[in-house]
Amino acid sequence: MEYKSEIGEELETFREKNEILKGTRSSRVRDHISNIRRPLRDDEISPLVNYGSEEESGEEDEGITQSIVLPRVARMFMDQEDEEVEEGCVNITLDWPPQPPRPSVCDPIPASPALASPSSASLTPDLRIPMEPSDKFKFEWRAFPMPQIEPHLRREPFLQNIGPTISFTNPYEAFTAIWDREIMEVIVRETNIYAQQLTTTMLEDGTICPNSRITRWQDTNVSEVYRYLAIVLAMGVLVKSRLEEYWNTSKDIFNSPGFSTEMTFDRFQLLSKCLHFNNNSNCDPALLTRPQAKLFKVQPILDHLNAKFSQLYNLSQNIALDESLTMWKGWLDINQFVRNKAATVGIKTYEVCESQTGYLWRSEVHAGHDTLTVEGDPVSGIIPTLVLRLLNGLEHKGHTVWMDNFYNSPALARELKVRGFDCVGTLRTNRQFVPSELAAITKKNMTVGQVFGCTSGDVDLLVWRDKNRVAFISTYHGLATTRCGDTLKPTVVKDYNICMGGVDRKDQQLAMYPIERRRTRVWYKKFFRKLLNASVLNSYILLNKNLPLSHRKFRKALIIDLLAAFRTPAPNAPIQAAVHTPAQYGFIKPGKPDRFKRQCVVCKKRTITYCKACNVAMCVFTCYEPYHINFL
Repeated sequence: MEYKSEIGEELETFREKNEILKGTRSSRVRDHISNIRRPLRDDEISPLVNYGSEEESGEEDEGITQSIVLPRVARMFMDQEDEEVEEGCVNITLDWPPQPPRPSVCDPIPASPALASPSSASLTPDLRIPMEPSDKFKFEWRAFPMPQIEPHLRREPFLQNIGPTISFTNPYEAFTAIWDREIMEVIVRETNIYAQQLTTTMLEDGTICPNSRITRWQDTNVSEVYRYLAIVLAMGVLVKSRLEEYWNTSKDIFNSPGFSTEMTFDRFQLLSKCLHFNNNSNCDPALLTRPQAKLFKVQPILDHLNAKFSQLYNLSQNIALDESLTMWKGWLDINQFVRNKAATVGIKTYEVCESQTGYLWRSEVHAGHDTLTVEGDPVSGIIPTLVLRLLNGLEHKGHTVWMDNFYNSPALARELKVRGFDCVGTLRTNRQFVPSELAAITKKNMTVGQVFGCTSGDVDLLVWRDKNRVAFISTYHGLATTRCGDTLKPTVVKDYNICMGGVDRKDQQLAMYPIERRRTRVWYKKFFRKLLNASVLNSYILLNKNLPLSHRKFRKALIIDLLAAFRTPAPNAPIQAAVHTPAQYGFIKPGKPDRFKRQCVVCKKRTITYCKACNVAMCVFTCYEPYHINFL
């Protein structure tokens, strides 16, 4: 798409005026240029230093008229007085000046860079550009103002309470708060319906046999499904290569008798086959969009978990938005290939996680897009709409969203800023509204540690050279720098490395308990196990805020509590009537004819026979009948 930015036209106009100024060299022009380069007065510096911050005071000054303090979002769309600030993408050499620490994510230290406009990628200053844009998506890029505005003054204030919304005392309470009785009854109902549908289909097709497991189906209940989930979780703690080995009862080192005690192997296989979450009869393609039809089988579980995850936990300030991948090597219409993921091929989900703990707050499965792009609206595309949908409910709370270059763009950053978010991450320089001069900078044009950058007041763009060229976008970092070992880096780089790994941190913790590794031919059942695994991690985070406990101990305690709470009591064995039959004592030595002898209860002679019911010795032919007639 051919694109010529407004700033390019202004550059051409300025160059023409500059040539005229060079020819005339009038005293009026020299005075004007000297005014441009003079140090800013106190009244000019104050708006820059205080931009993005609001001072609060409990006292009122009498006799002084106070100006109305407008919200930061409202100031974005108001025309400000022209500021004499040099404009352009700036070539910055990062030196190490000792600076006092500042309250940022990584204790940033602002740079005192020597500004030098590069010959290949510099913007000519335009004095007509205002400090704030008057149009929402009109970006007027300029050099960063000096002195630098501290990042914590530009960052959105965060005052929300973080952590669980409900207090829990044990793993069982935290888990059942997510998997409550309501969703378990849905699973039970749909599983029983699907078992009947499956039996009917097999009878009609003639594929059912007398020895088929489905012929022994009995309707399940909530307690049994809870025990089924506990056994599935136990398979993640005790990992074996084959499913049959969990029910191994041989007297050797590979024995695991607990599984067969809780549920038979055939019943576990039957529940796994019939496990279902939505009635197939309700799937009407005419009433569903294409993505909805693809996720119809598992949609009730997704909706329930998203609602529970967001209700039970308040996120901290830093949240990461990234994709995760559940391995699925079979053919599937929604399969995706992600090169930098361990699974590489599988079911992709977009997830919002807390950066510090990896708590999964909301997720959405990639099943195609049905979003229509509105012409002229930069945030109506597929990716911006997805981001805003995932962040719905977190507006105006001061969260900082960390994303990679797949999601970020200047238009999305401004939209998030309007909604009370900060936005930080890597950037693809071919995005809309990125200045062409910044996009034209390559690795060959830069030296190691060199930075090019510009700002529009609320959105900052940086291109930094380390081993490779990497571009960043931020709504509050500016040119602040910090030392990492022996090198000096922009603070946005160090903060990004710390806060971006929320989704990866979740995946790393789940990889230790691979309950979804069991082979299955049904994709949504494997994906259900992935969701179950993530819900256990969320339960652990909910409890760990109040009761510090290792992840493994939490899972073991949860499994034991679930089995104890929903174990079916063994029925009382019927009392069998005693059967009086004679029998002989055993041999004294193997291979020898001699047997043990006891004294007869009637004649007092030693005998080798006794009554099984009475368990007393007696002679069979002479004493057995009289004893049972006279003494019983």
